Amino acid sequence: MTQTKFDLKKKRIRALFLTIETKLKKKQEIDQIQEKVIQEGMAYRQMRLSVEKITENFENSLKEKIEKNFLRSSIRKATEKDLHALKDLYNHAWLASNTPFRPIEVDSFRKIYSDPKTVIFIAKVYGMDVGFTILDFEGPINEYGIIAGLGVLPRFLRRGMGTVLGMAAWNFFKEKGVKELRCEVYKDNEISYSFIKSMGFEEYDVKVYRKEDFEIEEDGASSSPFFTKP
Repeated sequence: MTQTKFDLKKKRIRALFLTIETKLKKKQEIDQIQEKVIQEGMAYRQMRLSVEKITENFENSLKEKIEKNFLRSSIRKATEKDLHALKDLYNHAWLASNTPFRPIEVDSFRKIYSDPKTVIFIAKVYGMDVGFTILDFEGPINEYGIIAGLGVLPRFLRRGMGTVLGMAAWNFFKEKGVKELRCEVYKDNEISYSFIKSMGFEEYDVKVYRKEDFEIEEDGASSSPFFTKP
């Protein structure tokens, strides 16, 4: 079946973030989870938040939470000049994690960035880039704002950086007139699930992805950062 440009982009983003969500420690565990995915697929919780529920009071409560951490940050929209910074952010964010880590190259972000409907924000704290989020749109009239991915350097975790990026995302989407924000999280990733719920998102479905949903075929080539053993 021929892949649409939209399906291919979603596969790129899903493959990029798969290793973030699968906490593994040993090669034997990697082999076991690969076999499980082949047989059963991977279940992702589908989460949503109506823009109408993003009230001023709720925003203020989140801002207070951020301020308690004394975290001062700025957000910028990524340009092509930031692709190397994005690559470094991704690689540094996950290098120290217990995952089957495979470093990425600039081209991985360039292919995602090149789509005109995709927007990437970068957060800076104390003069250094510390996190990013990838945003997209879905629906016949782009009525759904998609938080396709989010990453933060380890030293800035649990200091409000994810909340800062989340607020930047929904401020952007509100300006674009979307009616609902959506994202998905691997069902066993309880830390991310708890964080997303704290942002007001509610679970509305579970979607199971199969092996082919993580494989990218372009120009006759096929690749999958999860199904290629590290």
